[in-house]
Amino acid sequence: MRTSRRSDVDPFIVMDVMEAARAAEAAGRHIIHMEVGQPGTGAPQAATRALAAAMEEGPLGYTVALGLPALRARIAQLYGEWYDLDLNPDRVIVTSGASGGFILAFNALFDSGDRVGIGAPGYPSYRQILTGLGLTPVDLPTSADNRYQPVPGDFHGLDLQGLLVASPANPTGTMLDHTAMSDLIGAAHGAGASFISDEIYHGIEYEAKAVSALNVSDDVYVINSFSKYFSMTGWRIGWMVVPEDHVRVVERLAQNMFICPPHASQVTALAAMDATEELEANLDVYRANRALMLEGLPQAGFDKIAPPDGAFYVYADVSDLTNDSRAFAAEILDKAGVAVTPGLDFDPIRGHQTLRFSYARTTEDIAEGLRRLKEFMAPR
Repeated sequence: MRTSRRSDVDPFIVMDVMEAARAAEAAGRHIIHMEVGQPGTGAPQAATRALAAAMEEGPLGYTVALGLPALRARIAQLYGEWYDLDLNPDRVIVTSGASGGFILAFNALFDSGDRVGIGAPGYPSYRQILTGLGLTPVDLPTSADNRYQPVPGDFHGLDLQGLLVASPANPTGTMLDHTAMSDLIGAAHGAGASFISDEIYHGIEYEAKAVSALNVSDDVYVINSFSKYFSMTGWRIGWMVVPEDHVRVVERLAQNMFICPPHASQVTALAAMDATEELEANLDVYRANRALMLEGLPQAGFDKIAPPDGAFYVYADVSDLTNDSRAFAAEILDKAGVAVTPGLDFDPIRGHQTLRFSYARTTEDIAEGLRRLKEFMAPR
């Protein structure tokens, strides 16, 4: 049986690293996980208790396609709390994770063959989802001078129908300030391109609050998730905010593609949004881990790093150590027992010479991982 050309997408390399780490653990080794962007914590306790209570009350079935009205209203309230915005809850669409949001956004905004600019390095699934939908991802090689974020000059004259940015970014953790966000939105709109802002790491910031694209314009798509700050990766629940005249467009797509987001995850997410004390305690762990990484990685020999303003990643230039980041990551896993992600996941051209380190796990794990990395790098 034939397969489609659209299905010819690259693997998500970090998942391959996770599998190699799992196999090593199954063989009896103790592996420190710095490869995956997954909090070491679970959903807030109050949230799981709320779900247990809801399940006692009766069965959980379909919800409306846009999500539970109470959850949409609470998400809109968050924009007042975090960004001082008065957001109409009607513009909020609950999705099956941020991934579901990207699928809905790309289908709502673009036609087959349309060109969508994405920063490189950047989250690899942008490229693969676009390809799988018959769209054309256009890598925009970013520079260290611009903190690995795109600037208008990176896509001038490229005939894009869309621009997708992330702040804080994966894999670098760098952020766009208000001026930089405004410049990108203005340049995209000036070129007739739709603007999508990936804001799934909002809430995980250290020295300054992340700027939402909605602080600049209502004529944008914003995608967010409960996976990171709210520590709910496996629940597959997220949201998007769209212009008012796009709500029905996305609703029709959501009805047919997903029916609705998981009801249980929506109940849990609603309660998680008020678990501030527990969530901020998680953030304190990331803050401590970040300090350890910024001190320990240079001591181990990984001293060319992007400034991580948010998220829980450090992106390192290892061009003085290797031209094959995938083989280098495999060697680190084999000899040091530390799983890290090759940069090829994020930048297919320059990623041969970069690595991403995640510090989302416990502080004890991060300290042990850094100790192992120093020991591994000592002979070099």
